[in-house]
Parts: sequence; C-alpha cells; structure tokens
Amino acid sequence: MSTLELDYHIVTTDKPVPRNARRKTPALKTKTSTKAPNDDPLVDRTKALALHSKRTERQRKKLAKKSLAPSPQPINLLLNLPCELLLEILCTLPPSALFPLLRVSKDLRAFILSEQRLIADRIIRLRYACLAKSFPLPVPIGAVPAALHPLLQDPSRTELVTAHKRPFQHIQPPNPDVICTCLACALRWNCLCIAVDFAHWQPNLDSGEPIRMVPRGVNPEWNQTLNARSADTVLKCIRSPLWYARVLEAHLASTTRSIRRHGLNKGNKRRRFRMTEEDVRAGTADFLERSGPPTFDIPFHRDNYYLLEAFLPNRSWIQRKEQWVYVPADQHERDLEVLLTD
Repeated sequence: MSTLELDYHIVTTDKPVPRNARRKTPALKTKTSTKAPNDDPLVDRTKALALHSKRTERQRKKLAKKSLAPSPQPINLLLNLPCELLLEILCTLPPSALFPLLRVSKDLRAFILSEQRLIADRIIRLRYACLAKSFPLPVPIGAVPAALHPLLQDPSRTELVTAHKRPFQHIQPPNPDVICTCLACALRWNCLCIAVDFAHWQPNLDSGEPIRMVPRGVNPEWNQTLNARSADTVLKCIRSPLWYARVLEAHLASTTRSIRRHGLNKGNKRRRFRMTEEDVRAGTADFLERSGPPTFDIPFHRDNYYLLEAFLPNRSWIQRKEQWVYVPADQHERDLEVLLTD
C-alpha cells in the first residue's frame, strides 16, 4: 500500500464516534451444563384451608339436612287427574277435609273454589239433605228487589219489631243492610246462629262444665265477641257454599254427641232418635229422617242446651204420612208477597 492510500485509509476510518453510540460488546459464550436433569416428579403438597366460621357451619348443616330429606312429592298430583274423576273424589270428602286442601297449592285452591257450588251441593245431597231443609239460608238484601228495600229496612215494621223486640242473648240480630228481614229470613238467621253457638259449647256439655251465663240486663264483652263470631260464620255460609256445608257438618256432629250423651243417662226416659254406631261412622244425617221426638223447639236460652238433643227446625212429623214435612223452600217469596199486599 502506498503512502497516499495509507493516509486516505487513516483519514476515512478515524472519524469521531458519536456520544450516543453504543459499544458492541463481544457475545459471551455460554457453557452448556453437563449435569444430568433431575427426573424426580413434582409432588403437590397444597391443602384446602380449614374454614371455621358460623356461616360455613350453617351451610354444612343445611347441606347435611338436605341430603337426608326425602325427595319432595309433586303437590299438583291430583290436578293431573281428569276433571270428572277429581270432582268425584272431592265430592266424597266431608267439608272439613276440603278446607285443608285449599292450602295445598294455588292451583288446587283455584280449582276447588271455582267448583265449590257443585262440590258443596253434591256433598249436601249425599250427607246432609234433611239438615239443609231444616236450615235454609237467609236471602241477602242484594237479591231482593230494590223497591222492597225501604219496607224491609223500616225499623217500625211490625214483623221486625215483633221478631227482635226482646233479642236473644246468644244471637246477634241480622243487619238489615245485609240480610233480608222478612219473617222467613229472620227465622233462618236465628236458627243458623243457634247451630253455630250450640257447636261451640259441645265440649262443656260433654265434660259437664257449666256454660257461662249472661246476667239479665247486661251483655258482657265475651258474649258480644262470641255472638259476632257466630254471625260472621253465618255470613260466610251465605257467601260460600263450602262454609254452609261445613256448618251443617258441625251441627250433625253436635246432634250425634247430644243423642249419645243423653243415651248414657239412664234416668232420662224421654223419647229420642234411634242412632247406631253405623249411623255415626257413616257421617250422614239419614238417621234423622226416622220418626222421633219433635225437633222444632228453638232454644231461646243457653240453659236449653243441657236438654237439647236434636234441633232441626222448620219441620214437623205427620203421623198420617209417616214422614217429616218441611217448611216450603219458597217461604221467603211468600213473605215478600204478603209484605207487598199489606
């Protein structure tokens, strides 16, 4: 190389290095390890943390209880049956068995309430036919022609004053704004209230505990409450056929208990209805269609409950026909006709 070429090479290669230029460091050669890899398997030594709290303890008990509980049965199993078959089943039950079914499910409750008139009518015809004729329902004032309302609600009317001039201590008088106050309906109201009150005092009559008496001229609070409850039950009978059937069932139970109670009294030689254990187990009032003592006397005081056996008003025994004759079912309409003619 000539001197000129050497000088040119020095000039071109000796350029100043920028400050921010990085120096290239020679790459270090890595040494490969000659050691054999560790072939031992990894062991997982992690464990679940033990939880101790009231919340976890409640959850644990709840799960344990749930695992031991039997599997729930479908509550709507009855609704899977055909409608006709379900109605036949319900109509064979006593009214007291229908009320618990109303609390089983919403669907079953809706079905029973929608068919309650059909169910109650069949039950009454099967079990309480004579009781229904002895205890007809009073007519609500809304079912009476509006033109007759002023006459029925007039407090100065002779029939109303005569019927309630001296009201019974164990009967709350009907509200003329709710119930028709013709003579037939007033009598129906009184008889149903007595049936409910008579059923209330059956435990006292069975055990021999005296019935609470009301002093003359006063009306204590407990008696007002009891009479109001009986009146409310009768109003339920007017609104609901199931309640009407339930009251008839309760009065049949009161009658059978009274006949059995007086039958155990050997000193009581009065004539009574012939009632067998089969009649009681049947749960029907058919045995009351047999001949027996008069049943129309109204217990005007709770003292009469002690000697009362069978209270079936609105009927009389006709010896010539050898059967009971009942007050006509249209007596309410006849009373309204008489009211119009007066």
